[in-house]
Amino acid sequence: MLFLQEDAANEVANGAEPAAEQTNELVSGSTEAASRLMEGDFSSDTWVLLWDSVGWPVTKAIVLIILVFIVAGWVSKLTGKAVRRAKVEETLARFLSNIARYIVLIAGGVAILGTLGVETTSFAAVIAAVGFAIGMAMSGMLGNIASGVMLLLFRPFKVGDVVSAGGTTGKIFEIGLFTTVFDTPDNRRIIVPNNEIFGGTIENVSHHATRRVSIDVGTDYGADIDKAREVMLAAASGTDNVLTDPAPAVVLTGLGGSSIDWSVRVWVNAADYWAVMDQLTRNVKVALDEAEIGIPFPQMDVHIDGKVAQG
Repeated sequence: MLFLQEDAANEVANGAEPAAEQTNELVSGSTEAASRLMEGDFSSDTWVLLWDSVGWPVTKAIVLIILVFIVAGWVSKLTGKAVRRAKVEETLARFLSNIARYIVLIAGGVAILGTLGVETTSFAAVIAAVGFAIGMAMSGMLGNIASGVMLLLFRPFKVGDVVSAGGTTGKIFEIGLFTTVFDTPDNRRIIVPNNEIFGGTIENVSHHATRRVSIDVGTDYGADIDKAREVMLAAASGTDNVLTDPAPAVVLTGLGGSSIDWSVRVWVNAADYWAVMDQLTRNVKVALDEAEIGIPFPQMDVHIDGKVAQG
């Protein structure tokens, strides 16, 4: 390991030496050309020296800068087209194309500095250190970006879906790189950081075309069980917009402390969920009343042992 470190250090030093020599040559050449011009020496040798030390490096740098910008734009467009062809969300496509552009610009800038004789080894180390410091300072923001990218790639939900995630339930209005915007049923807008969504359980309520409506009902112990089931099943089947496949069902769920417990279940199209729940609850109550089957409320019997003192 020690030998490998020494070899790496030697390579860095060997790579830095030509850059340092080139920088010294440029500085000495430009200084000498400036001195000659100040002394009134306008000979062809002076102009050649000035061109070699200043003119050509600056011209080359300008040409390389233009080329780097052209290549960066080309890479950005190519990345954007490739990502969009993969049917990735537009937000993520723009983000990735911009990242590709910045990578080319940074790499090209370092390369241009190298052609001018600037030692880029230490410069790259500084960039890495600054990047690490920024990454540590923006760890939360970077986590949100990473979660946003994952949401856009894996698509557990899309704009318009009703989703329960990050402690919020509502319709998705927008999926961004940093946050996801919800609109709640009572028309409140809630903005949730992406890392709270992707790091927890996501329930996509409207993912499927159909949903099951279930209401819990309790009937008197004195009522006939088979009759109660028949009455509630008829009420469920007679409710508007109820699907016949799967068929409505009335399930006996338990014997409670004050009632016989039932679950009335029907399947509906997702858009009809709330309307059917309201109508189904009403129809079951009305049907039980007409059949004179009571829906008891919790009761408590109190037994007192011994004599009660008269006041």
